[in-house]
Amino acid sequence: MRRSVLALLPLFVASCGSAPEPSAAAQIQGLAARQTRGLDDATMARTIEAASRLPRLRSLVVLRHGKTLVEHRFNNGPPLDRPVNIKSASKSVISALVGIAIERGVLKGVDQPVLSMLRNDTPANRDPRLDRLTVGNLLSMQAGLERTSGPNYGRWVSSPNWVRYALSRPFVDEPGGAMLYSTGNTHLLSAMLTRASGQSTYTLAQDWLARPLAIAIPSWPRDGQGIYFGGNDMLMSPRALAQFGELYRNGGIVNGRRILPPSWIEQSWTPRTVSPWSGGRYGYGWFIGDAAGHPVRFAWGYGGQMVYVVPDLALTVVMTSDSGGARDNGHIAALHTLLADGVVPAALTGE
Repeated sequence: MRRSVLALLPLFVASCGSAPEPSAAAQIQGLAARQTRGLDDATMARTIEAASRLPRLRSLVVLRHGKTLVEHRFNNGPPLDRPVNIKSASKSVISALVGIAIERGVLKGVDQPVLSMLRNDTPANRDPRLDRLTVGNLLSMQAGLERTSGPNYGRWVSSPNWVRYALSRPFVDEPGGAMLYSTGNTHLLSAMLTRASGQSTYTLAQDWLARPLAIAIPSWPRDGQGIYFGGNDMLMSPRALAQFGELYRNGGIVNGRRILPPSWIEQSWTPRTVSPWSGGRYGYGWFIGDAAGHPVRFAWGYGGQMVYVVPDLALTVVMTSDSGGARDNGHIAALHTLLADGVVPAALTGE
C-alpha cells in the first residue's frame, strides 16, 4: 500500500542529526558515478499523471545533465517562458547575489556587521545586540529579531520604511540562535547590497545573474525608499528557475564562465539551523533534505514554487503552483513526493 504524501515529508526533510554528507563540491564532482543519464519513460508517465491530479500545480520542468527532458503545464498554467511570482524562492536568488557580492568585494563576508551599512536606519535607543547582527545571521534566518513574516507580515509591509521597521523589532533570541524565518532578514540583505554597491538589487540581478544565464528577471516590487523587495515577489519563469538551479548544480559555472563561487554553494548548502515548522534543515537561503535516499537542496516559495537540485543524479527539477488557497493542505508534501517517488526513481532506472 502506498504511503501518504504527508507520511513521506519527514523522510524528505532529514533531521539535523543525520550522518554527515559529502561536501557540495564533492557531490558536484561526483555526478559521473551514476550510469543512467535519461529518465525512465514509464516511471515519468506515471509521475506526470500523478502531477495532473494536483489542482494547484502549474508546471513541471526536469533537467538531467543539463538537458531538458520534461516540460509540462498543468491546470491552464502560463507558458513556461512567462515570469511568475516565485514568492520566497526569491530568498535563494538574494543569497546568490550576496555570494557574488562577497566574491567581488562589494560585501566583506558573512561576518560583516549589518550595521556597517544600515546604521542610519536603527532606532535611537537600539538594542546593543544589533551591533552583533551579521550578514550570515540574516542568510540563515538566525537574526534573533521578531519575525516580519507570518502574522506580522502585514504590519511590516504597511510600514513607511521596511528597513527601519525590521531593525526596530525586539530581539526574541540571540543573533545566531534558533531559526526565525523572516522575510525582513532578506530585505535587509537587499538594502545592504544596494548601499554597498550604489546600484539597485534589480540592476545587480541583471548584471550578475540574468545576462550570464540568458534569462529574464523582470522588475519586481520595491519599498518606499526604492529598495527592491528582498526575499519575496521576484518574477522568474519556470525555465529561468531551471537555469538558476543549474547554476548551482554545475558548481557556479555557465558556458565555461564562473558566475558563482563554488565555496558559496557549499556554504549555502551547509545546514546551519532547523525550521520549527517543517523540521527542514536550512543553510544560506536553501533548504537541505533527502529524497529517496539522495541529497536534495531546494528553494521553496510559498504555495509551491520549488527548485530542487539533486546533485548525485545530475537533476534540476522545477515546480510552480498557484499560490492561493490554504497553507497546510498537503500540496507541498505532494510536490516532495513527485520528486522522491517519481523523478528520482525515473532517473535511477533511466537509459
